Amino acid sequence: MSAVTTPFGFASTADDVVAGIDLTGRRAVVTGASSGIGAETARALAATGAAVTLAVRDVAAGERVAKDITRSTGNQDVRADRLDLTDPASITAFTAAWQGPLHILVNNAGVMACPERYTEQGWEWQFATNHLGHFALATGLHDALAADGNARIVVVSSTGHQQSPVVWDDINFAFRPYDPWLAYGQSKTANVLFAVEATRRWADDNITANALMPGAIYTNLQRHTGGRGSGRVPADLIKTVEQGAATSVLLATSPLLDGVGGRYFVDCNETDTVDRRSGTLHGVARYALDPQGARRLWDLSQDLLAG
Repeated sequence: MSAVTTPFGFASTADDVVAGIDLTGRRAVVTGASSGIGAETARALAATGAAVTLAVRDVAAGERVAKDITRSTGNQDVRADRLDLTDPASITAFTAAWQGPLHILVNNAGVMACPERYTEQGWEWQFATNHLGHFALATGLHDALAADGNARIVVVSSTGHQQSPVVWDDINFAFRPYDPWLAYGQSKTANVLFAVEATRRWADDNITANALMPGAIYTNLQRHTGGRGSGRVPADLIKTVEQGAATSVLLATSPLLDGVGGRYFVDCNETDTVDRRSGTLHGVARYALDPQGARRLWDLSQDLLAG
């Protein structure tokens, strides 16, 4: 199975990768689209003619972004709906209200290296937000994704997944001292494993899922780290928001990804599999692509949500 390569790279923007693409009649949901690369991803999708729903916690902020997108693209079919990924009732309300097919789901929302915190159910906050909430959203929208065929799920992960595999016996840090970066890494590994298993499990529905590292971009995601993420990324590797959204948008729209799923991309191209931390923003840990781990995570996620 050869790696997917594209004409795009580090410096490509979301506008670059959608040039010439027409998605009129297609429908997309982007989580966390009230700021940062989520807002830019939504704007680029709207520019193709797609109907775009911004799934956000702060509806007022989402509505402001939706209006800005309509003004800049001319697309009138852009709206904001409430979604709190740490609240199962909010996710159920969102999925139950959805009518008709869904062609693109971008699981973009996330938190990074936040202080120790748990949901009402006792789930560690980063695992709950970055993985479990998106898992519930995708499975709740499964029938909509399957309705027209050839739907795509785009999962925003991170090179931070190399910080930790999923620690099956202690996902919620009941025994380990809480470490914000290990918790973040575990949740980002879960993102990749979800893409692997969703692609396998939903193959007959023609649903594919791919994960990605957007790059190092200064957005609200860094609010718990002083605004500069890990602080270890060289200045020449920092992307603009427009560049940071490019890989998400490519995976959502490019004909080069037709039928491709269960893979991990950096800078608009599939990256190498690695067996130790790469020391760069490239590389996907072998454990993050492990089919057995992906199935185990799916079953565990279902069990957690079932209570």
